[in-house]
Amino acid sequence: MIFGVFSSIMFIFYGLLGLMGIYCLYLLIKFLIRAIQALDIHLDEKRNRHL
Repeated sequence: MIFGVFSSIMFIFYGLLGLMGIYCLYLLIKFLIRAIQALDIHLDEKRNRHL
């Protein structure tokens, strides 16, 4: 009985950890896309200023 409850709690815990991991991956991808766009803007400004 106690092992069934414990395994159910651990299953829910691992599911939540998996969802948090997927959400962190989503946030990381969004951050990297914005960082690449910011780098492109920065490089364009540097190129156009020196011409």
